[in-house]
Amino acid sequence: MEAANCSLRVKRPLLDPRFEGYKLSLEPLPCYQLELDAAVAEVKLRDDQYTLEHMHAFGMYNYLHCDPWCQDSVYFIDSLGRIMNLSVMLDTALGKPREVFRLPTDMTAYDNRLCASIHFTSPTWVTLSDGTGRLYVIGTGDRGKSASEKWEIMFNEELGNPFILIHSVSMLKAEGHSVAALLLRVEKEDLDMKGSGFYVSLEWVTISNSEDNKRYEITKRHILHGKSVPHYAAVEPDGSGLMVISYKSFRFVQENLEENMEEDASEKRKEPLYYWQQTEDDLTVTVRLPENSTTEDIQIQFLPNSICIMLKAIRILEGKLYSSIDHESSAWVIKENNSLEISLIKKSEGLMWPELVVGDNKGELIRDAAECAAIAERLMHLTSEELNPNPEKEKPPCNAQELEECDIFFEESSSLCRFDGNTLKTTHVVNLGSNQYLFSVIVNPKDMPCFCLRHDVDALLWQPHSSQREDMWEHIATFNALGYVQASKRDKKFFACAPNSSYAALCECLRRVFIYRQPAPTATVLYNRKEGRHVGQVAKQQVASLETNDPILGFQATNERLFVLTTKNLFLIKVNTEN
Repeated sequence: MEAANCSLRVKRPLLDPRFEGYKLSLEPLPCYQLELDAAVAEVKLRDDQYTLEHMHAFGMYNYLHCDPWCQDSVYFIDSLGRIMNLSVMLDTALGKPREVFRLPTDMTAYDNRLCASIHFTSPTWVTLSDGTGRLYVIGTGDRGKSASEKWEIMFNEELGNPFILIHSVSMLKAEGHSVAALLLRVEKEDLDMKGSGFYVSLEWVTISNSEDNKRYEITKRHILHGKSVPHYAAVEPDGSGLMVISYKSFRFVQENLEENMEEDASEKRKEPLYYWQQTEDDLTVTVRLPENSTTEDIQIQFLPNSICIMLKAIRILEGKLYSSIDHESSAWVIKENNSLEISLIKKSEGLMWPELVVGDNKGELIRDAAECAAIAERLMHLTSEELNPNPEKEKPPCNAQELEECDIFFEESSSLCRFDGNTLKTTHVVNLGSNQYLFSVIVNPKDMPCFCLRHDVDALLWQPHSSQREDMWEHIATFNALGYVQASKRDKKFFACAPNSSYAALCECLRRVFIYRQPAPTATVLYNRKEGRHVGQVAKQQVASLETNDPILGFQATNERLFVLTTKNLFLIKVNTEN
């Protein structure tokens, strides 16, 4: 079954064509700072991790994790191997982050390790990677209620090379409970002589109860390979499929093997049975012959509009010619290199044939060097080595030097693919083109994470609905002009938005955080000076500057607060005061 080519349907009522821009607001933002007992467990890239893939996957990793099941609850892992949690109920009574779990292994003893990663699977389940290649599935009890919260390891196993955890889901079915997790690796490919020599591996692991309903074990393992780190990858809530956004497509390893075998077989089948070339006056057809072939083995019939070539009573070529020939002047001969050479004289001189026999694709046209040169000369007027060869022209071509940086997109366009968990085939494909991926956010923890794409100057938020096969992605919110604004931030590191879409925010590598609020009614009467019309809503931009010079390692947004994690501090920025 071929994958269906789909498109994202924009909801026009969610767009604001009259949006004028963001107004800088100098209103102070309440900011609170907490000093950490131990530094964040940051893992820096090694000398051999020099590729863009390593930088995307590990160098830009977000060390701060938000629990979507508990509002304003964030987690991070410190250098002592402790998972620390801060749950905010009241800004004026902030306590120190508390330890909820400690990794059993000493991470500092491993040289070849990655950053530890955590994902909140459900209100009572968590998946965890310690960065050494070991996966943990942990039962937490009801998080947020200290009386019932108890983190207990239900499964842990070594799964090979180190990985980071990017998504997981919990599935409770009649046959038992299972957890599906996505693991990301960047691995060396020794046979690859092109590019960086690395490839990206996505492993889809399913851990389920065994028959005794007490012990968890791996029941499924599927691996996908690609050449770029995915921007977005998530398992569907029921575990029946997988969605991936990436620059270069991913394929299941098993599917790759089958495709390679098919390609090898097709290449053998597609070996041309004959070669042909032409001039304005005639055509020459060359057919390879078995060794020791004689003239008695060959039968050729020339007709004005057709040809039939037989070798030892087997038809090699038969059919209607593209145009008429002078069949009486046509001839054939066996060459010394065991090849049959046929000369056909065209009746219409000067007519170039696109094919020899109508509908036949068993042959290959060999273009003459002189013919290629003549074609190039005829097309010379359409090309130029200069950017603007005729500056006096009334409508000059586009000058790339006049484009702003935010108007320039990557040469390769991203694609959104949906994979079926049973057939391991691609079922849906969306070519995103210039719709640049910006960030992802969990709006409803029971659904898949939303992803935000740039559409022209705006940023549009999309919610996947895996159960709706015909209309799988819903446009749920728009951040006006945010696609244009974020492109001007050279040092941006993390991008996020509130789950209720009340604001979007981005932070730079150091100190500064930018907040872009949705348009809100103004308290005073404002008028547009140029048009004289009443302005009822204003979108505000605010800037917060952190009192630290440590690099920002983590960034999360909730409906009311922004959390910013540095090496030694955790900052809380109060964004919204409405409950």
